[in-house]
Amino acid sequence: MNSDPGDPLLYLAYGSNLHPVRLGERVPSARLLGTVVLAGWSLRFHKRSDVDGSAKCDLLRTGADSDQAYGAVYRMAAGDKPALDAAEGAGYRQQTLELDFDGAPLRAFAYLAEADYRDQSLAPYDWYRDLVVAGARFLALPGPYVAAIESVSAIADPDEGRSRRALATLAAVRRSSESTL
Repeated sequence: MNSDPGDPLLYLAYGSNLHPVRLGERVPSARLLGTVVLAGWSLRFHKRSDVDGSAKCDLLRTGADSDQAYGAVYRMAAGDKPALDAAEGAGYRQQTLELDFDGAPLRAFAYLAEADYRDQSLAPYDWYRDLVVAGARFLALPGPYVAAIESVSAIADPDEGRSRRALATLAAVRRSSESTL
Protein backbone atom coordinates (compact mmCIF):
# COMPACT_ATOMS: atom_id res chain seq x y z
CA MET A 1 0.00 0.00 0.00
CA ASN A 2 1.87 3.04 -1.26
CA SER A 3 0.11 6.10 0.09
CA ASP A 4 1.10 9.65 0.72
CA PRO A 5 1.90 10.02 4.46
CA GLY A 6 -0.89 12.59 4.69
CA ASP A 7 -3.59 10.45 3.07
CA PRO A 8 -5.98 8.69 5.45
CA LEU A 9 -6.21 4.90 5.29
CA LEU A 10 -9.08 2.62 6.22
CA TYR A 11 -8.07 -0.33 8.39
CA LEU A 12 -10.17 -3.37 9.32
CA ALA A 13 -9.40 -4.62 12.83
CA TYR A 14 -10.77 -7.98 13.96
CA GLY A 15 -8.52 -9.25 16.77
CA SER A 16 -6.72 -7.55 19.63
CA ASN A 17 -6.97 -4.19 17.81
CA LEU A 18 -10.79 -4.14 17.95
CA HIS A 19 -10.88 -1.78 20.93
CA PRO A 20 -9.94 1.85 20.19
CA VAL A 21 -7.79 2.12 23.33
CA ARG A 22 -5.67 -0.86 22.29
CA LEU A 23 -5.34 0.35 18.70
CA GLY A 24 -4.68 3.89 19.92
CA GLU A 25 -1.55 2.68 21.72
CA ARG A 26 -0.21 1.54 18.36
CA VAL A 27 -1.82 4.06 16.02
CA PRO A 28 -2.55 7.40 17.73
CA SER A 29 -4.45 8.75 14.71
CA ALA A 30 -6.92 5.82 14.56
CA ARG A 31 -10.60 6.80 14.74
CA LEU A 32 -13.37 4.23 14.91
CA LEU A 33 -15.91 4.54 12.09
CA GLY A 34 -18.06 1.52 12.93
CA THR A 35 -18.40 -2.23 12.59
CA VAL A 36 -18.92 -4.61 9.69
CA VAL A 37 -20.12 -8.17 9.25
CA LEU A 38 -17.95 -10.40 7.07
CA ALA A 39 -20.19 -13.12 5.63
CA GLY A 40 -18.31 -16.24 4.60
CA TRP A 41 -15.38 -15.50 6.92
CA SER A 42 -14.35 -17.04 10.23
CA LEU A 43 -12.28 -15.66 13.11
CA ARG A 44 -9.52 -18.10 14.03
CA PHE A 45 -6.79 -18.13 16.67
CA HIS A 46 -4.24 -19.98 14.55
CA LYS A 47 -1.67 -17.43 13.40
CA ARG A 48 1.73 -18.27 14.93
CA SER A 49 3.38 -15.23 16.51
CA ASP A 50 6.88 -14.68 15.19
CA VAL A 51 7.80 -13.19 18.59
CA ASP A 52 6.58 -15.75 21.13
CA GLY A 53 5.02 -18.68 19.25
CA SER A 54 1.54 -18.13 20.71
CA ALA A 55 -1.64 -18.02 18.63
CA LYS A 56 -2.90 -14.70 17.28
CA CYS A 57 -6.09 -13.93 15.38
CA ASP A 58 -6.66 -14.43 11.70
CA LEU A 59 -9.61 -13.95 9.40
CA LEU A 60 -10.09 -16.99 7.21
CA ARG A 61 -12.27 -16.87 4.10
CA THR A 62 -14.42 -19.99 4.17
CA GLY A 63 -17.14 -19.00 1.71
CA ALA A 64 -19.65 -20.86 3.89
CA ASP A 65 -22.98 -19.09 4.28
CA SER A 66 -23.09 -20.13 7.94
CA ASP A 67 -19.79 -18.40 8.79
CA GLN A 68 -19.63 -14.80 9.94
CA ALA A 69 -16.88 -12.72 11.42
CA TYR A 70 -17.00 -9.13 12.63
CA GLY A 71 -14.57 -6.28 12.37
CA ALA A 72 -14.12 -2.63 13.21
CA VAL A 73 -13.29 -0.08 10.53
CA TYR A 74 -10.84 2.63 11.56
CA ARG A 75 -9.59 5.70 9.72
CA MET A 76 -5.90 6.35 10.35
CA ALA A 77 -3.10 8.54 9.07
CA ALA A 78 -0.90 6.81 6.50
CA GLY A 79 2.12 8.04 8.45
CA ASP A 80 1.10 5.75 11.35
CA LYS A 81 1.03 2.62 9.21
CA PRO A 82 4.70 1.64 9.71
CA ALA A 83 4.07 1.41 13.46
CA LEU A 84 1.06 -0.83 12.87
CA ASP A 85 3.06 -2.98 10.43
CA ALA A 86 5.73 -3.41 13.10
CA ALA A 87 3.18 -4.29 15.79
CA GLU A 88 1.56 -6.92 13.57
CA GLY A 89 4.93 -8.49 12.76
CA ALA A 90 5.91 -11.20 10.34
CA GLY A 91 3.49 -13.81 9.08
CA TYR A 92 0.70 -11.46 8.04
CA ARG A 93 0.09 -10.21 4.53
CA GLN A 94 -1.80 -7.04 3.89
CA GLN A 95 -4.94 -7.44 1.83
CA THR A 96 -7.55 -4.93 0.73
CA LEU A 97 -11.06 -6.21 1.42
CA GLU A 98 -14.32 -5.08 -0.15
CA LEU A 99 -16.76 -4.46 2.70
CA ASP A 100 -20.41 -3.55 3.07
CA PHE A 101 -20.38 -0.62 5.48
CA ASP A 102 -23.91 0.43 6.41
CA GLY A 103 -25.16 -0.55 2.96
CA ALA A 104 -22.35 1.20 1.07
CA PRO A 105 -19.24 -0.39 -0.44
CA LEU A 106 -15.99 0.37 1.31
CA ARG A 107 -12.40 -0.81 0.81
CA ALA A 108 -10.17 -1.32 3.85
CA PHE A 109 -6.91 -3.11 4.39
CA ALA A 110 -6.51 -5.94 6.87
CA TYR A 111 -3.69 -8.23 7.95
CA LEU A 112 -4.34 -11.89 7.09
CA ALA A 113 -2.12 -14.79 8.13
CA GLU A 114 0.24 -16.32 5.60
CA ALA A 115 -0.44 -20.05 5.14
CA ASP A 116 3.03 -20.92 6.49
CA TYR A 117 2.15 -19.18 9.77
CA ARG A 118 -1.13 -21.02 10.43
CA ASP A 119 -1.01 -23.67 13.13
CA GLN A 120 -4.23 -25.09 14.62
CA SER A 121 -2.35 -26.62 17.56
CA LEU A 122 -1.44 -23.26 19.12
CA ALA A 123 -3.31 -21.41 21.85
CA PRO A 124 -3.36 -17.68 22.52
CA TYR A 125 -2.19 -16.16 25.75
CA ASP A 126 -5.10 -15.47 28.10
CA TRP A 127 -4.47 -11.70 28.03
CA TYR A 128 -4.55 -11.72 24.21
CA ARG A 129 -7.86 -13.58 24.05
CA ASP A 130 -9.24 -11.25 26.71
CA LEU A 131 -8.24 -8.18 24.66
CA VAL A 132 -10.22 -9.58 21.73
CA VAL A 133 -13.20 -10.24 24.02
CA ALA A 134 -13.02 -6.72 25.50
CA GLY A 135 -13.00 -5.19 22.02
CA ALA A 136 -15.92 -7.34 20.90
CA ARG A 137 -17.94 -6.35 23.97
CA PHE A 138 -17.08 -2.66 23.57
CA LEU A 139 -18.35 -2.78 19.98
CA ALA A 140 -21.53 -4.59 21.13
CA LEU A 141 -20.91 -7.50 18.77
CA PRO A 142 -23.51 -10.30 19.01
CA GLY A 143 -23.51 -12.27 22.25
CA PRO A 144 -22.92 -15.69 20.64
CA TYR A 145 -19.90 -14.28 18.77
CA VAL A 146 -18.42 -12.86 21.97
CA ALA A 147 -19.14 -16.13 23.80
CA ALA A 148 -17.35 -18.09 21.07
CA ILE A 149 -14.25 -15.91 21.54
CA GLU A 150 -14.46 -16.30 25.33
CA SER A 151 -14.57 -20.08 24.91
CA VAL A 152 -11.24 -20.20 23.06
CA SER A 153 -8.77 -22.17 25.17
CA ALA A 154 -5.89 -19.95 26.28
CA ILE A 155 -2.62 -20.34 28.16
CA ALA A 156 -0.68 -18.22 30.64
CA ASP A 157 2.12 -16.10 29.21
CA PRO A 158 5.45 -17.36 30.61
CA ASP A 159 7.06 -13.92 30.11
CA GLU A 160 6.06 -12.04 33.28
CA GLY A 161 7.13 -8.64 31.93
CA ARG A 162 5.14 -8.98 28.71
CA SER A 163 2.19 -10.33 30.65
CA ARG A 164 2.31 -7.41 33.10
CA ARG A 165 2.40 -4.87 30.21
CA ALA A 166 -0.45 -6.65 28.41
CA LEU A 167 -2.56 -6.80 31.56
CA ALA A 168 -2.01 -3.06 32.07
CA THR A 169 -3.32 -2.49 28.54
CA LEU A 170 -6.26 -4.79 29.22
CA ALA A 171 -7.05 -2.85 32.42
CA ALA A 172 -7.00 0.44 30.48
CA VAL A 173 -9.29 -1.07 27.84
CA ARG A 174 -11.74 -2.26 30.49
CA ARG A 175 -11.69 1.08 32.33
CA SER A 176 -12.40 2.89 29.06
CA SER A 177 -15.26 0.53 28.28
CA GLU A 178 -16.79 1.00 31.73
CA SER A 179 -16.59 4.79 31.49
CA THR A 180 -18.50 4.79 28.19
CA LEU A 181 -21.40 2.70 29.53
